[in-house]
Amino acid sequence: MELLLLVLVAALGWKVYQLKRSPHDAPLRSVTLCLLCATLSYPVAMPGGASGVDTVAGHGAAKLIQNVLLLLTVYFLMCFYLFSAADEEAGRRRARKEAVAVGLVVIAISAAALTVPHEVFAGSFSTADMTVPQIAFFYAGAGLYLMYALGMAYRWTTQYARMSRRPHSTGLWMTAVGLGAMAVACAIRAVIVAVRWGGGEVPHPVMAAVAFLLVASILLFAAGITYSGARARLSSLRLWLRHRRDHRRLAPLWELLTEAYPDTVLRPASPAALDRWRARGVHRRYHRRIVECRDGLVDISPYLLDDGDDGDDSAMLDLDTNELAARLRRAAGRIEEGVPAPRRAVPLAMALGSDRESDVKQLIEVSDALRNAV
Repeated sequence: MELLLLVLVAALGWKVYQLKRSPHDAPLRSVTLCLLCATLSYPVAMPGGASGVDTVAGHGAAKLIQNVLLLLTVYFLMCFYLFSAADEEAGRRRARKEAVAVGLVVIAISAAALTVPHEVFAGSFSTADMTVPQIAFFYAGAGLYLMYALGMAYRWTTQYARMSRRPHSTGLWMTAVGLGAMAVACAIRAVIVAVRWGGGEVPHPVMAAVAFLLVASILLFAAGITYSGARARLSSLRLWLRHRRDHRRLAPLWELLTEAYPDTVLRPASPAALDRWRARGVHRRYHRRIVECRDGLVDISPYLLDDGDDGDDSAMLDLDTNELAARLRRAAGRIEEGVPAPRRAVPLAMALGSDRESDVKQLIEVSDALRNAV
């Protein structure tokens, strides 16, 4: 139960963050409310939370509140799909009709719960006396609506999953399987209610298996709706770590070039605190260091050719990184001695290719050679 609550809280936090960035996104607002109701229902279902609610609002109130929150959970889940439909106006009309339906179900199960003594309404689904018509109606009514709403959500989710590409389709299929399993669990519970209402007995292992199916399906559902976002954040984290590592690997080359040509160091757009803060970001520092290294190489290029070279930068293509690193050190020493540039500055031809990745790869290799030569 604690693990499930933790997963729901994490999923809710992610959706609240997204909703804060897009407050007018109706489908996102619906799925956020769905997760909010699901998250709120679990503390109420826990023994400590249930006893606290019953103490304040009366015995049995916690169970009623929990079921109402679950009904609202699946209602907002349906609204997510309805607001995502191509025909927005038709989706809104359907959402209003579904609101009336869930409202009637809430009123009906509330009336059933309030018309029986508190001691009869006590206990859980597995211990409740289903021979009492109001108790059977309470569980059957809530369960059948949950089955209907989850079944509709499962059908819509599979349709979206078939039209989507990975990784989005993976998350949608996880969500669909979770929804389908929840709908099946609700259907089994409805059969259990009918059997027990007629005076029959249901083996305890069957009850435990249904409870486990519900918990597992909710976990899978929560994981599915956060899969794409979590995968994107993981990719962003990997990119952040790579840029941070490459920024550090470029340090020897950058230090050599900026000591020779301090003017190549780029400054923040303005002295404002916000611009200075943005300039310290890993991605900005990484890209800025690449630009500064390339500019520094252009400035130092007149000193890189030796007397025996052809006199143009094509000679640099035949050099390995160790030789280029050695020439850079000699060039930096000549600049420090005040030797005038023997020729004009030119952009260096790249031996590994002209694309940005090849450019960065060569810069890092030269920087590593400078570090190893120390």
